[in-house]
Amino acid sequence: MTITARGVGLLSGAAVLLLTGFWFGYAELALLGTASALATACAVGYAAWRPRLDVTRVAEPDRVARGESAVMTLTVRNTGRLRSANLIAEDRCGSQPVAVPLLRLRPGHDTTVSYPVPTHRRGVIPIGPLRIVGRDVLGLVTLARSHGDAAQVWVYPRIHPLAAVPAGVVRSLDGRIDRVPHGSITFDSLREYVVGDELRRVHWRTSAKVGELMVREHLDTSLPRIVVLLDNRAGAHPRVSDGVAETFESACEAAASVVAAALREDLPVSLLLVVEPYDGGQGGGSPHFLDRLAVVTLQPADRGGPPRPADQVEPPQPGGRGDDGGPLLAVTRRLRQERHGDTLVFLTGPGAQADLGHLGALRGAYPSVVVGVFGADRRTPAGAAGMVVIDAADGTEFAAEWDGIQRW
Repeated sequence: MTITARGVGLLSGAAVLLLTGFWFGYAELALLGTASALATACAVGYAAWRPRLDVTRVAEPDRVARGESAVMTLTVRNTGRLRSANLIAEDRCGSQPVAVPLLRLRPGHDTTVSYPVPTHRRGVIPIGPLRIVGRDVLGLVTLARSHGDAAQVWVYPRIHPLAAVPAGVVRSLDGRIDRVPHGSITFDSLREYVVGDELRRVHWRTSAKVGELMVREHLDTSLPRIVVLLDNRAGAHPRVSDGVAETFESACEAAASVVAAALREDLPVSLLLVVEPYDGGQGGGSPHFLDRLAVVTLQPADRGGPPRPADQVEPPQPGGRGDDGGPLLAVTRRLRQERHGDTLVFLTGPGAQADLGHLGALRGAYPSVVVGVFGADRRTPAGAAGMVVIDAADGTEFAAEWDGIQRW
């Protein structure tokens, strides 16, 4: 509860009038002071009245691509029995207030208000809760309360359709690397027998040792395993306008397009971030990969690992580098050691052109390395033999260049 400036003035005047009236024996001043104090008390009681409202909100839809339309529908029902609600409510849509008039809302009735949700920026937009400010008629006291739950609208990056997907990579017996769409079956693991398994897949020797039937699991190693590495270092995307780095938005669109194309073809895919505790691609190939791309933001280069003492932090190097290469170098080392796939797609901005040497070191572990650089003023050199570099201005141009690669 907040007392307005008018209320403070009236309450102070009431105290002065009461003190003067009783001290000097002026009944009229004491009467005015008493009336002022009673007016303030009545204002507090009026503002403290809590309307009984049932608030329901529905986002249609609650997950959209950037630029698509979304509408928030708010239904407010007066569940009280005595008074009509005559209020001005305010809903929060991101950082913007939205007025919701509740004029003469009789008991047992409801009203519905709809308003568009701004989706021009990728991210998660928090909406609500409904905030109602109670005021008395004299404007002496205000009391704000929240009604209903909050909601979220997820704004995904745009997905550009990709017609081409990488072919499978498998090593033949004579040591060469052959590209085939499917067909190489390799033993992967053992598991317990379940009804319906073929008996020819039972591993009898292990079954005899453990005392129950064990079945061989096989893996098609020729299927391409795609790793999408998104560079979310702030230094890699230095051009920020109105709080948005368009090169990073384009990189997110490219990542969403590649992952969507791989899932369409039922290919295993992992989505990784440069500045993040390494999670081995957890959630990268799930249907919720767009949720992950909706919440990702640019991070300082010193995030994603244990803090270093101040005397061990190297100063930024000139020449347009995204940073000192620490987070990217750490991720590439882990990718080389653990080898999550055979096709690596690295998406970055103009501030990381000098960091591509780290990707060249992965050519031994990843036969196919594709680098997408967005918003660069000059052409990006390949940096290593066999590395494919795509210079694009936005996600649409990246999709066109991707489909034009002859190596798929």
